[in-house]
Amino acid sequence: MASSSRHEHQGQEEEEDQEHQEHHRHGHEITSPLLSTRPSTSRTSPEPQEEENSPIEQVALTVPVGDDPDTPVLTFRMWVLGTASCFVLSFLNQFFWYRKEPLTITAISAQITVVPLGHLMAAALPERAFFRGRPYEFTLNPGPFNVKEHVLITIFANAGAGTVYAIHIVTAVRVFYGKQLTFFVSLLVVLTTQVLGFGWAGILRRYLVEPATMWWPSNLVQVSLFRALHEKEERRKGGFTRNQFFMVAFTCSFIYYIFPGYLFQMLTSLSWICWVFPYSVLAQQLSSGLHGLGIGAIGLDWASISSYLGSPLASPWFATANVAAGFFIVMYIITPIAYWFNFYKAQTFPIFSSGLFTSTGQKYNISAIVDSHFHFDIEAYEKNGPLYLSTVFAVTYGVGFASLTATIVHVLLFHGSEILKLSKSAFQEKRVDIHTKLMRRYKQVPEWWFICILIANIVITIFACEYYIEKLQLPWWGVLLACAIAFFFTLPIGIITATTNQTPGLNIITEYIIGYLYPGRPVANMCFKVYGFISMKQALEFLQDFKLGHYMKIPPRIMFMAQVVGTLIAAFVYLGTAWWLMDTIPNICNIELLTADSPWTCPADHVFYDASVIWGLIGPRRIFGDLGTYSAVNWFFLGGAIAPLLVWLAHKAFPGQKWILLINMPVMIAATNQMPPATAVNYSAWILVGFLSGYVVYKYRRDWWERHNYLLSAALDAGLAFMAVLIYLCLGLENINLKWWGNELDGCPLASCPTAKGIVVKGCPVYH
Repeated sequence: MASSSRHEHQGQEEEEDQEHQEHHRHGHEITSPLLSTRPSTSRTSPEPQEEENSPIEQVALTVPVGDDPDTPVLTFRMWVLGTASCFVLSFLNQFFWYRKEPLTITAISAQITVVPLGHLMAAALPERAFFRGRPYEFTLNPGPFNVKEHVLITIFANAGAGTVYAIHIVTAVRVFYGKQLTFFVSLLVVLTTQVLGFGWAGILRRYLVEPATMWWPSNLVQVSLFRALHEKEERRKGGFTRNQFFMVAFTCSFIYYIFPGYLFQMLTSLSWICWVFPYSVLAQQLSSGLHGLGIGAIGLDWASISSYLGSPLASPWFATANVAAGFFIVMYIITPIAYWFNFYKAQTFPIFSSGLFTSTGQKYNISAIVDSHFHFDIEAYEKNGPLYLSTVFAVTYGVGFASLTATIVHVLLFHGSEILKLSKSAFQEKRVDIHTKLMRRYKQVPEWWFICILIANIVITIFACEYYIEKLQLPWWGVLLACAIAFFFTLPIGIITATTNQTPGLNIITEYIIGYLYPGRPVANMCFKVYGFISMKQALEFLQDFKLGHYMKIPPRIMFMAQVVGTLIAAFVYLGTAWWLMDTIPNICNIELLTADSPWTCPADHVFYDASVIWGLIGPRRIFGDLGTYSAVNWFFLGGAIAPLLVWLAHKAFPGQKWILLINMPVMIAATNQMPPATAVNYSAWILVGFLSGYVVYKYRRDWWERHNYLLSAALDAGLAFMAVLIYLCLGLENINLKWWGNELDGCPLASCPTAKGIVVKGCPVYH
């Protein structure tokens, strides 16, 4: 989306100033090209002047310009605190992932926690040098705890701060399908999927890290927090320092989360219209924030607001507006039309559900269509009848199709020529911005390191899939095809993510392709999806970490080491935690056998399992193809390809209308790709907060936004995470529950009821 800033020859200084002013006016709008046509200076340019900064206004306001290359980085306390942070976050995130409201504890929690520990180690550890005078001389205490150590610790924490997607395969096979899968085979799948993305990341650094306008908005939250925790500033009269503001916001978030987290859980979704119409199915379908369209639903829980779309405070306003438009079109135009016109028997099923149904509205018995060899039983399927989806589930698959073609066409139309020029200029070591110039003083990671990791990983993956073919079902050619798809999509999706903080999903196209080529094998479909989708997702996470190190001037080779070690630690801990939970919690993920107040419902794993049935077991041909019910959904592929073309034509016809370039069709179309398991209230609350932060405060209180916006995001994340862990350790382990009407989530029991005549579902009225 636009280009990095560049040094110009003296004769062009005035023109450069004008260009920079234009960038500052439209920095968050991403309206300039990736490359300018003017020449730039080489890496031997003199030290940058103080006024030189990033052309992206949010980056210029947040990221410091300057570097001290003598700052110690690879220290003993970095290793101790970094590995401990990775271990703890990996354990906690997998532990909470199986719960009804899956809590993601971000790296910001570790980022805050390690500060006093780092200062304590700096004060307590001896300063004596070991092996003095030798190449491997080191000391336990090189001096005060510094920001570069802190950044590397956070990189370790980032490795444990997300989810290891391959765990879904293990859960689906062991829990949902009830089949055996050994720990060693599971470990091979987890390790290979996590490491595969390194290859793509290394190859694409020149496109997605070095250009200034690949700015990765969510990184600014962490950069802002680093500055608050390490820079000294005087307290303004009548105000707070950054550190004081953070502590006040953190304390408020910590105390407040006791209400939505334990005492008054209905704050997650206050669907007040359901209270007014307690016996109306229609009213509850429209207003339920968790099981309906969410009209009027209010979410006052930061966990609900940020759980699926990330922090709205880190999203630039134009991206938030695109998400809002996409959500409105899908939820309030397409879905109601499809449901109330009863397309595909829509009224026979819930309007919003990730479940799989028979033609009579009952839950589909999946085990009945799996034979003893774990393959699809065609005769049993014909006997049980076709599989049906809820309206929202079917529509979100359609927009998933559209988002893929929209991403490709959008990047080709708006960035194709710039990417080609950037490919050529990368070999000439030109066109660098201020941060890239400062990073040139460090040894870079050779590209062949990444290529070696990539080749070795692909070889190990092929060996694992072929040697354990009965368990994993995926042949060697499937591995190669999955890698090719991941590599093809990493650049276009990376451009979208690096500039909008929104990531179009790749999981649907991988399921679709292997479902057609190799139907009837659910594990093969899951493995193909994980290798094709997660290697791309991992690559983007590695690239985002590279950009964070780029902003904070971390030596690239040390950065690379931290990412590799952190990824390996996270893989072992995630799998070990999941294995322990599956072995120790009775009926985990089985909603029918769990008690009503049990938190171990595994919402994301249910969606993953349902997808394996749709795409892997039954196959897309019998659902979305010529033998299926939902064949018309394939037209979304065409619609997605046409949509960016219309925007491009409008831009060419009216080049003076800058707002046209803010219409980002991949983001708009893919807005609802998290639904389900994400719900309407997750989106509506996220959009409202994003509007207040990204538009209202950014426009009318720019000084407050610059100092506090990203800090507030970090404080809300951290306060919630610490209180959530405290609630579980003090109350959850002892099964101490508070039962009253305020803890009945949503309060819309009829929202999931069918409205077709004659359909009988337990707890629902029957229409005649």
